[in-house]
This record gives sequence, C-alpha cells and structure tokens, in this order.
Amino acid sequence: MEIKTDEYQIWYDRATASVFLQGSLRLTGEEYEPLVKFLEEIAESEPEEIILNLQKLEFLNSSGISMLSKFVIKVRQKKNINMEIKGSKAIPWQGKSLRNLLRLMPALKLELE
Repeated sequence: MEIKTDEYQIWYDRATASVFLQGSLRLTGEEYEPLVKFLEEIAESEPEEIILNLQKLEFLNSSGISMLSKFVIKVRQKKNINMEIKGSKAIPWQGKSLRNLLRLMPALKLELE
C-alpha cells in the first residue's frame, strides 16, 4: 500500500507493521482524505502493533496534526492495538507536536531519535 506525490510519500510495510510518512504535508482538510482512508484501512485490519515512522516527515501542517490525532484516537479505541511513533529530534515540529499525542493515548510509545 502506498500513496506517492512530488511532495510526500506514505507507505505501509505489513511485515514490520510500519507506516512511513516522508516529505512535506501541506494539504487542506479535504486533501487529507486519501491519507485518512489509508490509515483507517490499516487500523481496521487490527494488527497487534502499528509503528508510525515520521523520522523523514519534514513538515506537517495543523490539518495534518489533526489527522494524526484522530488516527491515534481511533487506534486507542481499538484497545487491542499497540502503537509506537518514531520521530526525529532534528525536525523542530516533531518534539512538541508528537508529545501532545501522548495525552490522547497514554499507552502510546514515543521515540524521538
């Protein structure tokens, strides 16, 4: 599964249960719909764990942060899916924004490298 444009790329590696997002996401609310559906399909398949790797996601606007927040809530509601988010300390927006996701899902494992 993959979505690729000139600005960003998102793909899912089923073997490692990892979702990779990279590039720059500067979309409007409606433009995030294909990504929302992509992530919802993964959650609906109910893997034991979902690893969201954002280490190469250089920019995410407020609409994108909202999309991620809703995805975290959806995974939390499943109760049987563990979730880990991998981010980068070198990308300024990730430190504060990703830590806020812990409020939505206290069991979330956050790793900033």
